[in-house]
Amino acid sequence: MSIWHNIFCVITSPRYGWELINESNIPVGKVMRSAYLPLLVVLGFSCFVPMIYDSTIPFSKSLMTGIVMFSTYFISYYMIVYLLGGAYPELVKTEGGRARLNDYILYNLIFLVMLMILRNLLPSDFTPVLFLMLYLPWMAFRGTGNLFVRKDKVNRFAVISSVLLLGLPLLLEFVLGLFVI
Repeated sequence: MSIWHNIFCVITSPRYGWELINESNIPVGKVMRSAYLPLLVVLGFSCFVPMIYDSTIPFSKSLMTGIVMFSTYFISYYMIVYLLGGAYPELVKTEGGRARLNDYILYNLIFLVMLMILRNLLPSDFTPVLFLMLYLPWMAFRGTGNLFVRKDKVNRFAVISSVLLLGLPLLLEFVLGLFVI
């Protein structure tokens, strides 16, 4: 199975998609190199598209916005891995558990990055794209079945991971956006 097939499946049918991801055993590094980082580059370049629709946006602002967006999601991945691994040490005790947690975070962030690219490609702040972000907690909840989370902690983990996956990139985007002139 390919990485892009896994991404499509986890978005369209989360339960089946997460099972497929675990069966395919694609290393996290390969997913990062083949899907996540290229999508981050596309996200950075998509920040230049609004210049087509609005001639008042200078090149320098688009460049800085692209850097902020790339940095936001790049840093978010590592921070979320650190925070969830620290909050739930039972998930990272084994190498397999660590890989599953990294996959869980990576595929959820890939979904968010794809939404941000779509948002940048549209001529205005198309609000329904932002509502699609609310689908992420459902994807995250369905992915907890493939992690080594105790049954009594599944709901709590899904809420915490969803808050981190949605909130941390928004917070980082706001903080880094303060440097955009």
